[in-house]
Amino acid sequence: MHTFKTVSDIRIAPGGTAKLDLLVEGLCTNKRIAIVTDKGVRGLGLMDSGMAALEAAGFDVMVFDQVVADPPDTIVLEIANGIRDFGAGLVIGFGGGSPMDTAKVAAHLAGCDQPLETMYGVGNAKGPKLPLLLIPTTSGTGSEVTNVAILTTGKTSKKGVVADSLYADRVLLDAELTLGLPAHITASTGIDAMVHAIEAYTSIRLKNPISDALALTALRKLRNNIVIAVNQPADVDARNEMLIGAMIAGQAFSNAPCAAVHALAYPLGGFFHVPHGLSNALVLTEVMKYNQPKADHWYSEIATDLGVGQTGTSLVDDMLRIKEETRVPQTLTEVKIPESAIVMMADDAMTKDRLLMNNAREMTHDAVVKIYSSIL
Repeated sequence: MHTFKTVSDIRIAPGGTAKLDLLVEGLCTNKRIAIVTDKGVRGLGLMDSGMAALEAAGFDVMVFDQVVADPPDTIVLEIANGIRDFGAGLVIGFGGGSPMDTAKVAAHLAGCDQPLETMYGVGNAKGPKLPLLLIPTTSGTGSEVTNVAILTTGKTSKKGVVADSLYADRVLLDAELTLGLPAHITASTGIDAMVHAIEAYTSIRLKNPISDALALTALRKLRNNIVIAVNQPADVDARNEMLIGAMIAGQAFSNAPCAAVHALAYPLGGFFHVPHGLSNALVLTEVMKYNQPKADHWYSEIATDLGVGQTGTSLVDDMLRIKEETRVPQTLTEVKIPESAIVMMADDAMTKDRLLMNNAREMTHDAVVKIYSSIL
């Protein structure tokens, strides 16, 4: 039996943020809205038109902008308490993956009395939550349509909350929000979205016909537009295709979960604060090469669908080309990770059972060490 779930209400509207008062219709249980974001997004003024529209329509808006990359559980709890104290009837997650993940968990915590420590893992977060609207400002994480949130616990450890109660009630895709993204963020988040689609298509446990179709559709949109979006940043059509592609990839991996690429990427972020999309880009092609003995037929299907060849190697080569043409760093040295950290990172990667169980080929500690060493 196959199952498939996703957000039930998705609005695609370039410039739609300026009409946010109309887009929250039917969601807010009172006139009080909490916006969860980070200082970078707020400083760029991306929310200004939306906040003005809400306030003109009589909404009382409170902004929580203390989110940081790889959000620590302490900040999530602080925001959840603030949302509860404010009495919000709607939570809006506005930004990249970190603000959206924070908003998802904070909306859940503010809507019920379940302790955060009991929510980690798959299916452990039980409702109810506050109504939730998610608005991505990058084309990468797909967090707006997933039931997953990744938090940092302690100094370096990352844990996931995976539960249907984390699905948003509504999503807005506004490509105009992504026009100001720097080239390196456009590149790394775009490759992150491609990783989501590739891993969904090769996910051995829950791969299904719908996730397969979505993964291929996402890859076509992302591959055909990522280099344009990086090199012609004002091209709103390419930006819109990237945003839609990232969202579709999110729908795919929310149902056919990610695997070893993500497991090996997490220690780069946890120990060295390398951004998530870049972490994935760094390890992607070497993990694909490792997986080829078991996943080559799937890689070949993707390559054929994309028109880049008929072998798994063709797909790996095309991903290498994209990394080169988008100028993302390709070695651990470039992101200041020393050789002495490899074993420590490998130890941590091997604890990511939630991800490794989906990998096409069984991952070993020796293999992880070799993969990290090959990109040093």
